[in-house]
Amino acid sequence: MTTYTQLIYQIVFSTKNRERCLTKPSREGLFNYLTGVFKNKNCHLYRINGVGDHIHNVTHINPNIAILALVKDIKMSSTDLIKRKKLFPNFNGWQEGFGAFSYAFFDKDRIIEYLKNQEAHHGVFRKSF
Repeated sequence: MTTYTQLIYQIVFSTKNRERCLTKPSREGLFNYLTGVFKNKNCHLYRINGVGDHIHNVTHINPNIAILALVKDIKMSSTDLIKRKKLFPNFNGWQEGFGAFSYAFFDKDRIIEYLKNQEAHHGVFRKSF
């Protein structure tokens, strides 16, 4: 028998000190890169989005990978990309820790919709980001 899981996670992590440095024009490049990281880890990324100071994603994680190890790899590799490509000039790293929330598979579409509307959810004050 092979391993079969049907677990949906929402993972959230923030910039150091919640600095609003993830400017909107460069976020898409970061999200595309992170999509590749998830794919290389054999995780299925359903949606990624964020605002100026944090990122959300909805994913199915490969059962052979610990969430802690996945987030560590995401943060380390994305920090390298951000600095190398100078995507966000005021980026000083990621905050320690992260949030991870599990959902039933049938909640997937509802969580994806929530992620699509991050800017509206976090209000007009972040409009420029």
